[in-house]
Amino acid sequence: MADIHIVRAHALGLEQARKLAFRWAEVAEKKLDMECTYAEGSEADVVSFKRAGAHGKLKVTGDRFELSARLGMLLGVFKHKIETEIVRNLDQLLGHKDPLHAFEQGLAKHEAKHAKHEPKHAPKHAKPHAEAHKPTTKAAPKPAAKARAAPAKKAK
Repeated sequence: MADIHIVRAHALGLEQARKLAFRWAEVAEKKLDMECTYAEGSEADVVSFKRAGAHGKLKVTGDRFELSARLGMLLGVFKHKIETEIVRNLDQLLGHKDPLHAFEQGLAKHEAKHAKHEPKHAPKHAKPHAEAHKPTTKAAPKPAAKARAAPAKKAK
């Protein structure tokens, strides 16, 4: 297990900090496959988050953000890299006059960058979508059609 604890002061006030934290939680759910809950308080809010291999809380007040997270064994190997990225991104956001706007711009830039790297066409060796979901085993043979009964002969 590896723990991350980051505290950053800000001058946003609770309302602006709340908007930024809430937006982060929305993006974390979508992009990081996190399950987030947001508890709003009169003097502080708490975003609780969890996913496979990580869980934690982000405390939001009128003058600071406090992140506490615990990483599982697999993600714990990357603790330094994860912590460095969080600190870099948070410091970069808080350096802007309007951090929420900067967050949205950074998100759009990130999505555009990753859209460029996605293949526009399927590789030549890939099966068409309809074939990709066909079972690989042979289907059971269809039952033979019922033989027609010959018309009965009239007795003489």
